[in-house]
Parts: sequence; C-alpha cells; structure tokens
Amino acid sequence: MSTIPEDFQPASFTTGFLDVAGPYYTRKESDHIAVGILISENHINGIEVAHGGVLTTLADVALSYQLFVSEKPRLPIATVNLNTNFLSGAKLGEWVVAHAHIDRKGGRTAYCHGEIVSGDRVLMTMTGVFALLRT
Repeated sequence: MSTIPEDFQPASFTTGFLDVAGPYYTRKESDHIAVGILISENHINGIEVAHGGVLTTLADVALSYQLFVSEKPRLPIATVNLNTNFLSGAKLGEWVVAHAHIDRKGGRTAYCHGEIVSGDRVLMTMTGVFALLRT
C-alpha cells in the first residue's frame, strides 16, 4: 500500500462533493500543479479497481484547478467538455497523480490536456474545454 508523499499538501479547494470524492493533495511542479489522491476502499468498484468516476473527477479537478490558479484574480471555472481515455485501472492503496497543462486560454474559454499516472503507469489521458466565468 502506498502512502501520501511528503511533498504533497492537503488541497486548499473544498466543496461538498470534493470532500466526499477525495481527499485531494497538491504539489507545485515547475510548470503546473499536480493533484494526487490515495485510492481507498470508498473509491473501488466491483472489479477491484478505482471506479471510472473517481479518475474522471480527478481529471476534471486537476484541469480546472490548473486554470483557476493561473488567473489573477481567481475566477470561477466551469467545465464545458471533458474527454477521457481510460488506459489502466488504479488498485486499492495506489497513489495516483494528475498532471494538467493549459494549451490555450482566451477571454472566456480555455483548453487543457493532461494525464493521470500511478508511478510510471499511465491510467488516463484527458482533454477539456472550460468556461472562465468573468463578470
């Protein structure tokens, strides 16, 4: 069973659903914020891997959080489209990390891509389109 790496800190974002879906942890990388989660019993489905919704939620969280922290002042972000490709399953006790990158950001719309990994194994790739909710 993995443990949470010391250089990851509890995530500063929290809303009702994310409290239940997580807990999440973040780490500043050279060009992005990594978002991690330790796969627990609550995340496992009937075939003994993390439910697809767990990884999809992590993908959405990582992509949108990368956009959120890139904005000064911070803006609400809404998912317009999220595409995911499941490549491998995450097992109970695995430490899973999402890496998200901004491809293009306009005044109201942003495009991102990323991957979710466990060690050297790629579990998911993802792309997303997001609305920047400027007033």
